[in-house]
Formats: sequence, C-alpha cells, structure tokens
Amino acid sequence: MIRLIFVALFVVLFLIFSIPLLIFEYFLGKYNPSAKDKSSLAIVNWAFRCVLFLAGVSVTVKGEENIPLDTPVLYIGNHRSYFDIVMTYVRVPRPTGYIAKIGMGKVPLLSNWMKNLHCLFLDRNDIKQGMKTILTAVEKVKSGISICIFPEGSRSKEPDGFLPFHGGSFKIAEKSGCPIIPMSINNADQVWEAHLPKIKKTHVVIEYGKPIYIRDLDKEQKRHIDDTVLAIIKEMYFHNKELV
Repeated sequence: MIRLIFVALFVVLFLIFSIPLLIFEYFLGKYNPSAKDKSSLAIVNWAFRCVLFLAGVSVTVKGEENIPLDTPVLYIGNHRSYFDIVMTYVRVPRPTGYIAKIGMGKVPLLSNWMKNLHCLFLDRNDIKQGMKTILTAVEKVKSGISICIFPEGSRSKEPDGFLPFHGGSFKIAEKSGCPIIPMSINNADQVWEAHLPKIKKTHVVIEYGKPIYIRDLDKEQKRHIDDTVLAIIKEMYFHNKELV
C-alpha cells in the first residue's frame, strides 16, 4: 500500500502546485504555441517519470527506432492498465495527444493538463460526437501533433486477452496520411489492476512495430486494417512474454 500512497500523494500535490504553471502555460500559448507544446511535454514527462519511480516500474523498450522523428504518427496499442498512458507518454519524441474517455475531461486540473497536451475526449456512446473527435484528431495530426489511441475501447481484463479493435480509430491515419505505429505493452496490469488497491514493483515491456502507411496497402488490406494491426501487436506481445 505504501507505493499507492506515495503515487497518490505525488499526483495530488503535483496537480495542486502546478496551478501557477498552468497559468503560465496559458499565457505562453497565447504568444508562442510551439513553446507551450514543448514546455507542457517536458513538465508532464517529468511528472510521469516520478510516478513510475514511486510505483517501482521498470520498462524495457524495443523498436523505438521505428518511430519516425520527422512526422507525426498514430500510435495504436493494446490496453491493460491506466499506467499504459504514463509508461508510453514518457517515450514520445514530439507533442502527442491521447484519446481518452470523456469522463477524464471532467477531472479538475488533470483535464487542464490533458488539454495542454492535445488530448481529446471520446464518448463512445455518441456516434456523432465520436466522429467529431476523430476528425479533430485528424486536424491535430495535420498540424504536427501525434495521436495515441487504444482501439479496444476499454481495458482488457482477461490474462493475455485482447478485445476487438474499433475500426474508426484508423480513420485518423487514413484521412491524415500519417504512419501507424503498432505498440504492444506486456505486463502493465501487474502494476496495479491485477491486485487492487496495491501498486507493486513491476517490469513492463513495450515494443514499437514498423510504421504502416495505409496508402501503401491494397484494397483488401485497407478494409481489414484493424485486424492487421491487431495481429502485429499480438505477435509482438506473445513474443515478449518471456521477457517480463
């Protein structure tokens, strides 16, 4: 329980004491949006690294060289833990917005930082709003912001289980032309979700697959892009099981 207390206390204190930073970031964004992006990225990366340290999480990363540095990308990953966001965000080389559940947008201060980081909030029960969010994500990518989404829509609770990918997530890459980066995450649920409420020292493996450009696929591959990417992530996931 001590790790949970430390993590929770740090998060609460960070959110409270970061209020002056949020004010500064607001005015910085008025005059220099690019500087605000870099500043917000650095601040949240620092906070997330502190969370991982307090939680006792160690991460092995594979395939990071597959992430293009000169263009925004669409990260597609499997989802087993809230820590998936923390562990993957500290690896992004450029401003990256995550697509989160709409309820996250109602959390004071946290939602402010998420908006600073170009995160978007998706209501999967509202098709019209969901499509609007996807189109907003397309515009983000066109402006140079990477996007990360977990297309299962919810955390898989079965051991080594995967939920079907929602095909709409891939519209972001289709309409923007950006590459898709498959992302497999092993053992993340063992940090917290597998033994609530305790946070335990855990080793996690993250692997990034080679970029996929939808424009280079044939018609049949485009039609089943969700299944294709899911298969790649599964292959990396099960290959890395022996490393955790």
